[in-house]
Amino acid sequence: MENSETQVWLDFSLSCKYINRETYNDYLKRTEEVGKMLNHMIENPEKYK
Repeated sequence: MENSETQVWLDFSLSCKYINRETYNDYLKRTEEVGKMLNHMIENPEKYK
């Protein structure tokens, strides 16, 4: 959930012009990668014991 919240704050930051589009795209890509890693950990908990 926190990862999704981060994406919302990125949207907000872009809309308010706190960050530019390039920074937004970079951070959004990073949050997507984090989401993939978290999903893998959730779906394969035995690998992380």
